Amino acid sequence: MLRSFNGMAPRVADSAYVDDTAVVIGDVVIKADASVWPNTTLRGDHGTIVVGERANVQDNAVLHEEAELEPAVTVGHSAIVHDATVAEGALIGMNAVVLDDAHVGEGAVVAAGSVVTEGTDVPPATLVAGTPAEPKGEVDDPELEATATHYATLATQYADTAERID
Repeated sequence: MLRSFNGMAPRVADSAYVDDTAVVIGDVVIKADASVWPNTTLRGDHGTIVVGERANVQDNAVLHEEAELEPAVTVGHSAIVHDATVAEGALIGMNAVVLDDAHVGEGAVVAAGSVVTEGTDVPPATLVAGTPAEPKGEVDDPELEATATHYATLATQYADTAERID
């Protein structure tokens, strides 16, 4: 569901996929080949939310305030990104939380269930885990980029073949 708020309407690229059950409200930009999956909420009522090219926001995730996902970012199931920036190619694991003014570096991974606290700067290509999230090592995973490609392809399949059956 796309809904305007306070005069601002979501802007969605023609090649992006937004599931019918997702809720996208207000000042939200969803760029080319990005995908927003079932039961996801992107609530742009207190700042702009940007979902970059080929980024994917998976089932039940929430983005709020000034959240920015750069290109090829993956936000896993039930994760939260609140007023934070996630750099290109990074992955936010399932049920992870990234809080206000945090920055997750390019190609970094936030492990499932972790909490990146306010103002934290996760270095590029670093795995962080725990509550609060702490560095655990370097990320050297050539398959990480494949996640964004996989979801861009899957989104095209959904757009082309999924039918609502009531």
